[in-house]
Amino acid sequence: MSDKKSISLQSQLIKTSLLGAIWAGAISLCLMLGFGLYHIMSVHDALMDEVADMLTATDLTLKQDEQIDELSKEFDMQYQLMQGSQVLTTSEQHTAFEHQPSLKQGLHYQWRDGALWRSYALQDDGLTVQIVQPMKTRLRETLQSVLGYAGILLIVWLIQWLLLHILIKRQLKVLQLFSKQIAEKNVADLQAIVLPEPVLQELEPIQTQLNFLLNRLDQALEAEQRFTSDASHELRSPLSAIQMRLQVLKRKYPDIQHDLLSIQHDVNRGTRVLENLLILARLDPTQSEQLDKKQNNLEQLSLQVLDALQPFIEEKQIELKLQTQSVQFAMNAELMFSCLRNLVDNAIRYSPEQGQVKIDLTVTAQQAIWTIENQGAGLTVAELQRIGERFYRVLGTKTQGSGLGISIAQKIVQLHQGQLSVNASELGGLKVQLTFPIC
Repeated sequence: MSDKKSISLQSQLIKTSLLGAIWAGAISLCLMLGFGLYHIMSVHDALMDEVADMLTATDLTLKQDEQIDELSKEFDMQYQLMQGSQVLTTSEQHTAFEHQPSLKQGLHYQWRDGALWRSYALQDDGLTVQIVQPMKTRLRETLQSVLGYAGILLIVWLIQWLLLHILIKRQLKVLQLFSKQIAEKNVADLQAIVLPEPVLQELEPIQTQLNFLLNRLDQALEAEQRFTSDASHELRSPLSAIQMRLQVLKRKYPDIQHDLLSIQHDVNRGTRVLENLLILARLDPTQSEQLDKKQNNLEQLSLQVLDALQPFIEEKQIELKLQTQSVQFAMNAELMFSCLRNLVDNAIRYSPEQGQVKIDLTVTAQQAIWTIENQGAGLTVAELQRIGERFYRVLGTKTQGSGLGISIAQKIVQLHQGQLSVNASELGGLKVQLTFPIC
């Protein structure tokens, strides 16, 4: 299993686009906070100057006096008007002047009582105006104006996320359709892939290379099947002719029966190889969904195989141990018979005279497990790893075979969504186990 981390292109596009928008919004929010604070500072400084001018005016009316009080309350300003050391008038709240009765001329910042203040002092014709305002008032007003923008920004981000999710998903639907076309390809359908509309230019090189690969694969499979089929058919006729001539020679020259029997074995082996090649040529391009399956009983099929091979079993005086359970599931009976026959034939063929072959069929809630073991000289780890390769036969067995039996069985098992495993048997030979899903 690969440890490589996979990512979602759709998620990455949404994340990248949204992060860009968030960064842009955050920067604009900071800029707005800066400009907003600058604007509030300018307005409030101008307001302090205006209040000072109104207080120093000689013709201050009652209405203006009330206006000054309203402004001081609204903007949390404290003021006092002095002539020399005498206080002429003050704001309703004037605690800020109790510990520091005099201020520097102009606009300044002051830190007092654990808070930052903005101060303004003006002298005109013997009159002194002092105005102070806590900076938290200006900051609060700035934040209130910016928070409204921040709320709008959050709503915009949410709408943008929804739109990105919908639009990018719609755009990437082409990729999903393209992926589906590739996933549906099999050896029975190697036609060129057509890009769905709208065509993404970035996918065109991939489409071209995939179609080129599919075309080469189609040609290679066709050539392999044609060669196997043609070679098998071309060789079947001369082998049949040799079989007939051997029968004639056996009757005509009984004194050379031993030599003819050796030739007969070689011809039989060649015939089996051809038959197996024809089976493989038919199975290789087949897919599981194309296979004609019906409900059949695996136990009964096993017994039919043993009946067919009974003469071979008796010839080698094989001790057969059989333990089975009845189980029925969807299968192609013809192919399953060939699969079991190949495995039983191999087990008998590679067992010694009077050897032992054990067949076991157990059933669980979800699986049918068919196992065959035989007695033998044992196999090395390297030999076990190569079991199942086409035309591979263990050296030194002096047993004739095609080297295709387990390959055919493996292919048939795969077509039934099963698994085939090969291990060393406690009897000394080979243990082959087939596992089929039954639900």
